[in-house]
Amino acid sequence: MERTIVVTGGAGFIGSNFVLQRVAAGDRVVNLDKLTYAGNLGNLASLKGNPRHIFVQGGIEDSSRVRRLLEEHRPQAVVNLAAESHVDRSIVSPEEFIQTNVVGTFRLLHESLAYYRKLDAEAQRDFRFLHVSTDEVYGSLSAADAAFTEEKAYEPNSPYSASKAASDHLVRAYQHTHGLPTLTTNCSNNYGPYQFPEKLIPLVILNALNGRPLPIYGDGMNVRDWLYVGDHCEAIAQVLDKGRVGESYNIGGESEKANLDVVRTICSIMDEAHPAGAPHEKLITFVKDRPGHDRRYAVDTSKIKRELGWRPRESFATGIRRTVEWYLANPEWIAEVTSGEYRRWISANYEARECRA
Repeated sequence: MERTIVVTGGAGFIGSNFVLQRVAAGDRVVNLDKLTYAGNLGNLASLKGNPRHIFVQGGIEDSSRVRRLLEEHRPQAVVNLAAESHVDRSIVSPEEFIQTNVVGTFRLLHESLAYYRKLDAEAQRDFRFLHVSTDEVYGSLSAADAAFTEEKAYEPNSPYSASKAASDHLVRAYQHTHGLPTLTTNCSNNYGPYQFPEKLIPLVILNALNGRPLPIYGDGMNVRDWLYVGDHCEAIAQVLDKGRVGESYNIGGESEKANLDVVRTICSIMDEAHPAGAPHEKLITFVKDRPGHDRRYAVDTSKIKRELGWRPRESFATGIRRTVEWYLANPEWIAEVTSGEYRRWISANYEARECRA
């Protein structure tokens, strides 16, 4: 039987990869996306005319639109990927993060609960609300600290992570208080195809391709666990199908890397793939660090491995090479997304920063 899933934020980076994966698996996906600067229907061009993909433009904070969508399409699941997600933007414009990540998640939960209460007992048993969150809600680690487990207390340090922490707590509250069957995933840093190039990896690839400086915050030794987006989407699907209601699951790539090492790896691949600009490491530029920059994130994935049998397929070495190759093979997509809004943001966030030798 064909399953209907409402996916919010399904034209964004992770969302579009998840939609493509779910449609290929046979699900019917109703895709609700506001199409802000990072939402791009071009990510879903291969689904044009596919009856299993229904696109609806709108935001999760629009209660009436969400209500009509649920009543019309009668989904068996809601997967919430709609979010403002860039830490730097949250420092400059935090209110947008509160509106989408906190108010929007609240309204989506509220409408989902009203819909759930109208379902018969069998449909209620099968219904799930899955909320996709971040490891940044846990705070920052030192080099010697153990990786984040699901039991780690929340200690968000940026307006972005604080807004996601608030949304996670709302999801928990709606399950505990109202019985809405929810699931939460907390993922590490994603990378891969269709990522808007304000984030480190696509920004470095595009700048290297065009001979521009490769900006690195501070000393470049901030550490992240890097997760290939295809692996993340498979993990979300596993949690949706087999996760225990009310539980949260950490999803990570088991690939801790310092930002400087990530950039050097991209430079090495670009030296092979685009030798005209080699050596690309000469473009590395250290810039003034961003305020409150967390030093290290690391994710313990023992729970999702033990309970659901998931583990990442891609190592960082294989995933980053696939990612660089994808960006080099898709110049039309790059040209479309690197428009005026993107150029304005890059100018405001990087070009005005003090550079260091």
